[in-house]
Amino acid sequence: MNVSYMKPPFFKFDERLLAVSEAAHKAAKSAFDEIDRVTEYNQQKVLAAFIDNRVSETHFVSTTGYGYGDRGRDTLDTVFAQVMGAQDALVRHSIVSGTHAIAIALFGVLRPGDTLLTVTGAPYDTLEKVIGLDDSSGRHEDIGSLRDYDINYKQIELNSDGHPDMPAISDALADIKPKMVHIQRSRGYNTRPSLCVDVIGDIVVEVRKHSPQSVIFIDNCYGEFAEREEPIAVGADLMAGSLIKNPGGGIADNGGYICGRSDLIEQCAYRMTTPGLGREVGASLGHNRSLYMGLFNAPHVVGEAMKTAVYCSSLFSMLGFEVSPTADETRADIIQMIKLGTPEALIAFCQGMQKGAPVDSFVVPYPWEMPGYENEVIMAAGAFTMGSSIELSADAPLREPYAAYMQGGLNFHSGKIGVLLAAQSMLEKGLLTL
Repeated sequence: MNVSYMKPPFFKFDERLLAVSEAAHKAAKSAFDEIDRVTEYNQQKVLAAFIDNRVSETHFVSTTGYGYGDRGRDTLDTVFAQVMGAQDALVRHSIVSGTHAIAIALFGVLRPGDTLLTVTGAPYDTLEKVIGLDDSSGRHEDIGSLRDYDINYKQIELNSDGHPDMPAISDALADIKPKMVHIQRSRGYNTRPSLCVDVIGDIVVEVRKHSPQSVIFIDNCYGEFAEREEPIAVGADLMAGSLIKNPGGGIADNGGYICGRSDLIEQCAYRMTTPGLGREVGASLGHNRSLYMGLFNAPHVVGEAMKTAVYCSSLFSMLGFEVSPTADETRADIIQMIKLGTPEALIAFCQGMQKGAPVDSFVVPYPWEMPGYENEVIMAAGAFTMGSSIELSADAPLREPYAAYMQGGLNFHSGKIGVLLAAQSMLEKGLLTL
């Protein structure tokens, strides 16, 4: 097979690596075909929501000040809710991150004395301080966490296979009757599998059986448009995520969303702004157009990111590394985990991927003490929007098993180059053998 198209003057790849790349790409064809089918379904769903709600140029008009009567903002909420299969939604540029969206939902619904039950093991690192978990020294700071408001927290560990422990979940539900059940869809910095919507549906069934009044809340970060349906479709009450991940389509400059039951969204709106005002205030400040356009492009961009992940999985599996998911596994989100085994290999992987970024390709990433994380974190991210993980990026805490978590890719062809540069970097440092 001719691999000369990847030769200089553009990039200098080892020809042996290119040969493996071609085999990996070819092996991923059936997975790519399924991704295209999911993308087409979700693109139709989004387009129908735009048409049904008569989106027009007038919805892109900027508002200032209090933002009363912002038609574009309010219609975007309706469009987003329809796309996600929810009764209502809050989509705001003023939500600064996925963690912020999740925190608004938690504080919006939970009250002193309530219990939050997490059923998917330890939550993502940045939620630890939101919950109020003790740090490694056993200390707890008074910073306005759930714990500071006398909200109880219980956690069900995953079973030995890294899956939700259904018997343990059932027992805890029957005993605790929590106000809220928290499910993290994505693996986070964890080697466990991400949760498909069907698996989330199985947990929902258990919750309804043993604690029917519990609010089922989904951290949906990285999962939007990865499947045909979202967790609301299988009975979840509330979910939240970031607009600089999947649903912003690589176009939204910032923002987050919360969607679900109307009564819960109202509670979240009062937490988001202030009781009595809720969603009625919050000027769009010219962001509406990019949020609409990002949502419209999101299904396609997510499909490209998933193709990049499948290709990465196929390539690094052929290079002898343990990967999750494998190239032919059903995917629940855009994240690809590659167990690299050593800190040197992890650093080389991320440094190589940085070289393929359209922005800041010349920067050399190193591990650093990132706010909100227990361990040092290395992060390769050369994005048009700072921190955008729908754009190609790779990051990981420096801890065993020294796994890289790669996600994103606005288009597959540039994403493929980034993956190859990561492998080339490891090869040049003697950390990969061909």
